[in-house]
Order: sequence, then structure tokens, then C-alpha cells
Amino acid sequence: MRILLMGGTWFLGKAIAEQAVERGWQVTTFNRGRSGQDVVGVEPVHGDRTVQADLRELAGHGPWDAVIDTSSSELAPRDVLLATTTLCEQARRWVHISTVSVYEGWPHQALTDASPLLECPPDADEAYGFTGEDGSPTKYGFQKAGGERAVTEAFGNSAVFLRPGVILGPGEYVGRLPWWLERVKRGGRFVAPAPAKQRIQPVDVRDVAQFALDQAANTTTGGYNVTHPEGTSFAEFLSGCLAATDSTATPVWVDPEVLEEHGVAQWTELPLWRTHAGVWAVDSSRAVAAGLNCRPIAATIRDTWRWWAADGRPVDHPRWAEHGIAPEKEAKVLASL
Repeated sequence: MRILLMGGTWFLGKAIAEQAVERGWQVTTFNRGRSGQDVVGVEPVHGDRTVQADLRELAGHGPWDAVIDTSSSELAPRDVLLATTTLCEQARRWVHISTVSVYEGWPHQALTDASPLLECPPDADEAYGFTGEDGSPTKYGFQKAGGERAVTEAFGNSAVFLRPGVILGPGEYVGRLPWWLERVKRGGRFVAPAPAKQRIQPVDVRDVAQFALDQAANTTTGGYNVTHPEGTSFAEFLSGCLAATDSTATPVWVDPEVLEEHGVAQWTELPLWRTHAGVWAVDSSRAVAAGLNCRPIAATIRDTWRWWAADGRPVDHPRWAEHGIAPEKEAKVLASL
């Protein structure tokens, strides 16, 4: 296999590049070269994917059996369209890393791969879309839906869309799991979002990378929800964090109403906590049937702590600062109980 990886130095892109090299594939990576390091064994090409001259120069390094795009999360659909139309004659298929946010029903409704998507034209600019009053739908979701349309415009039935919910694992740059690990390692009583039995579905970055590579080599088409098929309860998740860090900290389960009274922000101040009914009700059975194999979430937690404790350093990203409740605010919540 000869593949082009759009990205390749960050979290998921890095995992895909490493696994592709391990498979003995020929890997070209394309990124700006401003953050992260190129994986040993790839052919790095540096440039800006929003500049057509850079894309045309990149096309000269082809052809490829497949493109895997991990770097379009912050791009407008028209920028995705520029890349797909410029490169479509140099690649057999396009594996696009998308998101569950493209669905109309996210995060209120249970989702399958057949759930309706948000509407966004493939040539939309960054202004297209809106965020609803209750936080859904999101402008991000519209933009990503338009990005999928842009891929389909150029690749048709040779396009594959992977729609993860939350990706965790070694190298995570968002800071969700590292924050929980650091919090329980600090010890003492800590706020845990009730109910303890609430199931969550994060997937390991290495499992997403393997599935993306398998789809690059396959003849499949269409969209796949990429969420952990079994999931884990929040209590089991925090128990995994306690075990990994060898901590004696004590979770104090706090009802959502109390957290809301104290203005605790869902999804960020307590990472992975969100009360919307559909957040962790995403069916991934089609992906599982196509070969998605997810390791136990406890293993993701353990390996992330080993990476982090060994002075693991993710790529700098502004989203890191968004995560985690301040100690003073947490203390006020605990004192109110």
C-alpha cells in the first residue's frame, strides 16, 4: 500500500503513521511542519493544504492507493473540497476522519450510521452554520458535515467516513483523560458526576488508527460510527484511573442538579460528563462488523498514565486549558453536600 496521510504528527495522525510504517506501507505525510515531529520512516512533505500551489506540488509525489485525512477538523468545507478535487486523480479512495457531531440528532438522540446528517454545501466557507441555544446543533457539526460532502463530491463511492465520539489514549492533546489521572493522583475527596453507572464510549487512538488503515486497504464505502461497542461505566472509568495512578482518592458522586447549581460546565470542567441522552448512545455495530476492535478502556487508561508519568508531552493545543474544574470550585461543591 502507498498512502497519503494528511497530518501525521499529532495524536491520531501520528498513531496512523506509526502503524502504517509497521505494516511496511509506503507513507507520505503532508502537514505544515509547525508542530509535532515527522514519524521515522515516512516521506514528509510540508505545505499548507489551503494553498492550491502546495497541493499541486504534493500531487507530484503520488499516486497513492488511499488518502487518510486527519487534519481537517478546523477547516471549512471549501478547504476540504480544494484538497479532494486537487488530489482525486492521484488516489483510489479517501478515508476521512469526521465526527458524530455531523448528525442532526447529536447529542440528544441515540444514533446509528443511518441517522440523518446536518445539511451543509461542500463549498461552504467558515461562516456557514450555527450553534443552537442548548448547544446543539453546533457550527462545528455543520462544518464537518460540509467537509464530508466535499469528499463525496470528489470521491463518490470511494469515500469512507469515520465518525468518532471521544478518542483517548497516549498522546492525547485535548487533556480529558490526563486531567482525570492528575486529579485522582492528587488524592483526597473529588467530585464525580452521578450517576456512577452512566456508561461512556471513548475509544483508544490506536484502535481508531488500526481501523482507519484497514478501511484504506478495503473496498468499503460510507460512514462508520467509531465508538467503544461495550463502553464502561463512569465508576469503572474512575476506578481505572485510581488503579493506574495507585491513588487512594475518594470519588464523591454528585447529582447533575447540584453540579448545575454550581455552574459546573459539562464536557469541560468535568471531562466526559454530559447529561444529553444521546451522547453515549452511538451504535458502532457497522464498524465492528467491518473490523473495529476496541481494547478495554482500562488498558487505555493504564497506557495513558504510563505515557504521561514518563514525561509524556502532547502537542500544544488551546483546548487543553479548557478542561478541569478549579480546586476552589470543586471544594465549594464538596462543601455544599
